Amino acid sequence: MIRTTIIVRAAFLAVLAATALPAQTAAHTAAPDSTAKSPKAPDVVCASKAGERQTCAADTRGGVTLVQNFGEVACQLGSTWGYDQKSIWVSDGCRAAFALGQPGGQTFGTYTPLSGFKLANTDHGDLSLFIYGYIRYLNQLGLDPTFTDAFGITQPVQQRQDIQLNKVVIHFIGWFVTPKFRYDMYVWTQNVSLGSLGSVIVAGNFNYAINTHIIAGAGVASLPGVRSTEGNFPLWLPVDNRLISDEFFRPSYTTGLWVKGVIVDGLNYHVMLGNNLSQITIDAAQLDNGLNTVAASLVWMPTTHEYGPRGDFGDFEDHRTLATRFGAHYTYSLENYQGQPANNSFENVQIRISNGGVIFAPDLFGPGIWVQDARYQMTSLDAGFKLHGFALEGEYYTRWVNDFRGPGTAGLASLYDHGFQLQASAMAIPHVLQGYVSGSKVLGQYGNPSDLRFGVNWFPNRSQTIKWNAEYLLLDHSPVGSLSLPYPVGGNGPVIYSSLQVNF
Repeated sequence: MIRTTIIVRAAFLAVLAATALPAQTAAHTAAPDSTAKSPKAPDVVCASKAGERQTCAADTRGGVTLVQNFGEVACQLGSTWGYDQKSIWVSDGCRAAFALGQPGGQTFGTYTPLSGFKLANTDHGDLSLFIYGYIRYLNQLGLDPTFTDAFGITQPVQQRQDIQLNKVVIHFIGWFVTPKFRYDMYVWTQNVSLGSLGSVIVAGNFNYAINTHIIAGAGVASLPGVRSTEGNFPLWLPVDNRLISDEFFRPSYTTGLWVKGVIVDGLNYHVMLGNNLSQITIDAAQLDNGLNTVAASLVWMPTTHEYGPRGDFGDFEDHRTLATRFGAHYTYSLENYQGQPANNSFENVQIRISNGGVIFAPDLFGPGIWVQDARYQMTSLDAGFKLHGFALEGEYYTRWVNDFRGPGTAGLASLYDHGFQLQASAMAIPHVLQGYVSGSKVLGQYGNPSDLRFGVNWFPNRSQTIKWNAEYLLLDHSPVGSLSLPYPVGGNGPVIYSSLQVNF
């Protein structure tokens, strides 16, 4: 453990010394570059108190520029201020004057952190480009080379050490005809599994905002069955991987219809009807015709009516007033063995028992037993608290899998598993350096796997657009895993990895 700590500290200092990115305040304007003309006189003044969020009506279709910050709190685009097509919002003590319209009469080229670069802005619609990706060093040499499952079968565990450009996501986002109609089209690659089915995904979705209370959508999206599938990716503490309990219980991406919105300030809902739990690598002929997958979430933020950009993990935004959230989620699906992914490519979800076995594998529960259909139900409850850079966040899961059908399943008992995860984080240097510790556990009928993590995040440009992460991960017989994740199925022992992430 001491040796690992020394390695992590040395890696941090080496990257810090070698990186030329200055730790300067994130851009507060939407100006495309330093050659743009000076912003015009302010059109809108918008102010908030500590812990509150205020919205100021404005025609922002031509863009927004922050002209003057006159409060004690630094206003950061995407964190303490932002805008949509009809208003500018400020929060947590941000007080500023804004100019409307593009500097110098430009019609493209503005940049909004976490929302990308504006490529076009017309009366008929706009288009922005958003890019996400990261490169990762992974060391699994400390894992046990084999594991024995609950049925006494010994299986190998691959002990990897490699450097990968692990993921690239390119989004094309904007509105068309009316700002109420928005689109998000994206290309999503998992380079670690190039050559495998599902390593490159081209997908997207549409949303129409009737008002803030009703936003209807259709396309490929994540079922809102747990907090990490609410749309907060990639604003997590580690880079692009969940704690093993979250990965074990959660639903995933599918094609479907949804409706979401604000019930009252601080209370949001989201309901989605989908094809199945996880449609990546599944074609239409493999799906049943029941449309019997549904997930829903209800999120309450009582104190500040917000919980950071996209409901992110950790308090990067440095709340001056206690921010709280409480969430409840439910997922129901009738799953068929043909509609379940046959491999563990990225973002696939296979229904597993707690020792890692896939329930649809022939003879898993004994010779001649083959589950071909099953009913999956899962609930989760989460809570989170943020204040002055500190955050404490947790989630509890329960899952029932029953109504088995297939050869030999007549006497097969229902599966019941539950588990939890906890994450604690602190900004050692506001907007620059963050440390965290987290862990999770699955309490199942075929074992009680767990993981424990210690990590550090460095934000060299004082925003969440660039992040360097290093983490020490201790696995206890992981029931989940894939090439894209730092943990394999059956992994037992320590894993060290480090990633450089860009998110602009």
